[in-house]
Amino acid sequence: MNYPVWELTTYGGGFLIALMAVVHVLVSHFAVGGGAFLVLLEKKAYRENDRDLYAYVKTHSKFFLLVTMVFGGLTGVGIWWTIALLNPAATSKLIHIFVFGWAAEWVFFIAEIVSLFIYFYTFGRMQRKSHMIIGWLYFICAWMSLFLINGIIDFMLTPGEWLNNSNFWSGFFNPTFWPSLVFRTGISLVLCGVFGFVTASFITKGDLRQKIIRTCSIWAMAPFVLMLAGLFWYKAALPEAQLSMILGSSPELGQYMQLHSLLLAVLFLAALFMIIRLPQGLQKVLSFAIVFIALNYFGSFEFLREGARRPFIIVDHMYSNQMYLDDQNRVNKEGYLKSARWSSIKKITDQNMIEAGHELFNFQCSACHSVNGPLNNILPRTAKYQSVFGMDAKLNGLGKLNMYMPPFAGNVLERKALASYIVYNLNGVDSEHIAEKDVPSTEQGLTIPPFDKDKDQYVLLAWNNLGMHCISDSDPFWLILPPANDIYAQLILRGDSPEIITEGVELEYTAPEGFETPQKQVRFWEFADKLLGVKLEPGVGLSGLKVNGKMKLEEDHNAFAAKYVPVVPYKNDGSFNPYPVFTITARNTESGEVLASTKTVVPTSTEMGCRNCHGGDWRVQGITGISDETSLDVLRMHDKNTGTDLADKAKAGEPMLCQACHADPVLGTKGHADLLNFSAAMHGWHANFLTDRKGMRACVTCHPSRPGGTTQCFRSHHSEFLDCTNCHGTMEDHALSLLKKEKAAGKKGADRLMKNLKTRNIDSVADINGRTPWLNEPDCLNCHVDYEMADTDDAYNTWTDGAENLFRLRHDEMGALMCEACHSSTHAVYPATNNKYGSKRDSIQPLQYQGNDRPIGNDCMVCHTVQPEDEGHHPNSLRL
Repeated sequence: MNYPVWELTTYGGGFLIALMAVVHVLVSHFAVGGGAFLVLLEKKAYRENDRDLYAYVKTHSKFFLLVTMVFGGLTGVGIWWTIALLNPAATSKLIHIFVFGWAAEWVFFIAEIVSLFIYFYTFGRMQRKSHMIIGWLYFICAWMSLFLINGIIDFMLTPGEWLNNSNFWSGFFNPTFWPSLVFRTGISLVLCGVFGFVTASFITKGDLRQKIIRTCSIWAMAPFVLMLAGLFWYKAALPEAQLSMILGSSPELGQYMQLHSLLLAVLFLAALFMIIRLPQGLQKVLSFAIVFIALNYFGSFEFLREGARRPFIIVDHMYSNQMYLDDQNRVNKEGYLKSARWSSIKKITDQNMIEAGHELFNFQCSACHSVNGPLNNILPRTAKYQSVFGMDAKLNGLGKLNMYMPPFAGNVLERKALASYIVYNLNGVDSEHIAEKDVPSTEQGLTIPPFDKDKDQYVLLAWNNLGMHCISDSDPFWLILPPANDIYAQLILRGDSPEIITEGVELEYTAPEGFETPQKQVRFWEFADKLLGVKLEPGVGLSGLKVNGKMKLEEDHNAFAAKYVPVVPYKNDGSFNPYPVFTITARNTESGEVLASTKTVVPTSTEMGCRNCHGGDWRVQGITGISDETSLDVLRMHDKNTGTDLADKAKAGEPMLCQACHADPVLGTKGHADLLNFSAAMHGWHANFLTDRKGMRACVTCHPSRPGGTTQCFRSHHSEFLDCTNCHGTMEDHALSLLKKEKAAGKKGADRLMKNLKTRNIDSVADINGRTPWLNEPDCLNCHVDYEMADTDDAYNTWTDGAENLFRLRHDEMGALMCEACHSSTHAVYPATNNKYGSKRDSIQPLQYQGNDRPIGNDCMVCHTVQPEDEGHHPNSLRL
């Protein structure tokens, strides 16, 4: 950030450095081992008095001089030129740290040049012994250059104790110095044989050509022992972070690791194959092919070594975008552009947002990413982010969970500017196209069932127990929640002392017209056997129920229930409606007489916002549903981050139930014992990308509660002055409560997800009470202490003890009525009017029995024929 940026766009992203470096390191290592090759072959010619071999050595020395000194010298200058322009901060740092080392290397390099020129131009003019001494002097100087450069290069990967003491020798003789030196010495000797094949293949005398090629084969194969020893030692010396980056943290490096291993074997076998007497034309072709194999092998090794440093240019000292670790916090507070010496923009406005993002891209991204170029092209990597929010979330999560990219440096507005530049400018997304569209409200027709206080003997109360059941309609790829809605009902015989009736009655539930059969939008039944191991007929739920059927008595709740009713939010004609109104009817078992009838919404939604970050569009009507493109990207990201192969399996017809691996109390799955439970994994992972969001913005990114969305899950009157965070906590606090419980259970994955999360409304992580999802939840009584009017709006961090104490399963103090019978469902307690599909849809029963939208009991005479004097249900119940 203290230097100007050379903007290369297409050929950016380190392409020039990579191109120059791979070629140069191949030639420079040949330059090291080639000295020994020349001298030993010259000695052999003297010993055997072989003039033809001597003539070959002289010819090869000219080739050697041109390749290493001329071409190698040019690429060496090219290396300095490119690194100085593309990463001046790191170049300057290395010069300042190792100024003595560089000076010494340049002395040896000059000695190399002089000795090689003397060696070449004195063939036949100098005494044999003296000539060979010059050759050995060249080899020693070349190897000492390797010795010195090796220390500096490996310092960048493993600075070791230098980070603590800034000592030259600690940095130079770093943890990977010796194994790297052994490996590089080995490959230097291998390359003698590799390049020897080229000059040998042009010898016209067949026997001499074959003799030298076989000698080159031995030179190319024998040092493999040294090279392999160095590789294994190198691996053992790498710190865990750098080793894991190569072996798994970066999928890209994993591919290069496979290529490296393959080319290592191919290089050895190719050298072995050259021993066979072959036609000269084929030998020429194979010799150049082997050079090409060696180039790619060495390139894969260097790419692995460079990649192992990610996200650093100097590990734990300087990031790859030239940002010092020690400056990160300061820059985050002050702002990057304000701190950057060469930035032309110091303050971001609406007018310069894109221009500011452009500058931020050059400073923070261009060091590793090109724009539509051959190396690390930014466009395909960001094409799926069709909104600034999604791109911003990605930037928000950099450097937290996957350590191959540095964290974004700067404030929230600068992060938005960079996201805007990438989305609008680089990817050309139309801002009108990606804008979150508000779905208009529609007052759909609704008939409130009749009730006559003077004549009717029964009151029938019915509800959906969760207030909203979400369906992940991504069934060909993965499943989180199947169609499985729970409907509860209690039948009350009115009187001086009302009685809950559970015997001699039969309760039925009936779907509204148009919801009776499965629709084309729902693919669950097609894949149910593969996802859940259960073969289901279309329209049949997990409990064997359909959308029309009979309810069963649950004696422990004094209520009738229809479990796992396969309700979907689509009508037979394909239209979307997340609030179908079911009719509940109570009949006398013997006579079939209708005793009471009511209606209740059975909310079900597919408005899950995976597309915000995973690409794709809504699957149905442009307002809801998870598209195939989105679904597949979710699996690809899971595979990339964890090493699974779920995307390939899904494409082969094997979709995945997420909770098969991650335990989930709501589905009753145990998952794998060493993995985080589903809620902890989901919230813990995504919280790292959604930090510091205002209000419930992080919540509605995924859940169907966006104010302008088509569902609006949070429909209670509480939504007028509260949001999700009042009960569930901010995204960070919510995730930490789940992860803390998993950490206490010994789940290793919890620490990784917690590491970069900071509490928002709680003093510290130590103050957060860990919890199990679906069992330990916030409770109404956290605010309504002793059933009084709330004196706080913070229900977070005090959890129910278990399932029996959940609001949706709890009873009044008499153990008779369930709480939801009178107050309605979680997220939609009475009065509930925030409904896009009709303002009365969530308050049918209060309107039916009381003529208002207040909780049942607002008028005690609904159930009581005589006004009660005692508060039997709970304290302050008569206040209603």
